[in-house]
Amino acid sequence: MAKKVPDVDGIKVIASNRRARHDYQIIDTYEAGIVLQGSEIKSIREGHVQLKDSFAHVRDGEMFLIGSYIGPYAFSRDGGHEPERSRKLLLQRRQIDRIASDLAEKGLTLIPLRLYLRKGKAKVELGLGRGKRTIDKRETIKQRDLDREMERSLRGRRS
Repeated sequence: MAKKVPDVDGIKVIASNRRARHDYQIIDTYEAGIVLQGSEIKSIREGHVQLKDSFAHVRDGEMFLIGSYIGPYAFSRDGGHEPERSRKLLLQRRQIDRIASDLAEKGLTLIPLRLYLRKGKAKVELGLGRGKRTIDKRETIKQRDLDREMERSLRGRRS
């Protein structure tokens, strides 16, 4: 696997959920820390992570990431960790309360957009989103094509 280069902010993106922005209209984003075991952070640093089909929800006043896959670390003792276990997310109480009230609204869900390392700490960017219908997806694709065509025509004019 290719090495990932840190960004200017000291952020090294490990995994991104590109499908999330296609399937959901993202209303708001949050940054959360993750409670991990030792073998999990080593596996994350190697890039063995998948965010596809994962989501976050509030249970008993705490936020959890469900369905994310962190592959087993090859050199861990005692078998390492369970790859698809629920992981606790670290957010401020006010943020959790605000998100819980937003999730109670119909049609909203909390999706992980990307997992990255910031100053050596694993963070996940969560997006509060509403599911897009097929018609909305077609509109997005049509708009993207129009923007691309307009950019091409402007570029051709400058030459």
